[in-house]
Amino acid sequence: MSDTQLTFKEMCARFDVTPRTLRYYEYIELLTPDKNGRTRSYGARETARMVLILRGRRFGFSLEEIRQWLEIYEQKGTEAQLEIWVEQADRQLDELGKQRQQLDESISELQQLRDKAADTLTPVK
Repeated sequence: MSDTQLTFKEMCARFDVTPRTLRYYEYIELLTPDKNGRTRSYGARETARMVLILRGRRFGFSLEEIRQWLEIYEQKGTEAQLEIWVEQADRQLDELGKQRQQLDESISELQQLRDKAADTLTPVK
């Protein structure tokens, strides 16, 4: 990545997050931008972390899980981080599979109820 620094506003725009979200990620120490007075700047490290944070959220991980995962990288390096990542991913894949099954069942039941209701509305010829 380049050494390009993003401002607070640019960071929000690039990742399509609200200022409140970005401030919260800083507050819980997921991000630590460089500060010069009240001005924040985000370098390659923070940009990469933001990509991982948003990807983790999209996959359904909690912010605490993401924070711990990022912290492991800082303390123990890539291999330890990847080991934890695989464990978390396995758990999340199981959970998402269960959610998919529940959604499939709900969709099927809703479709059946909808079809029955539609049949009662259709005049018989």
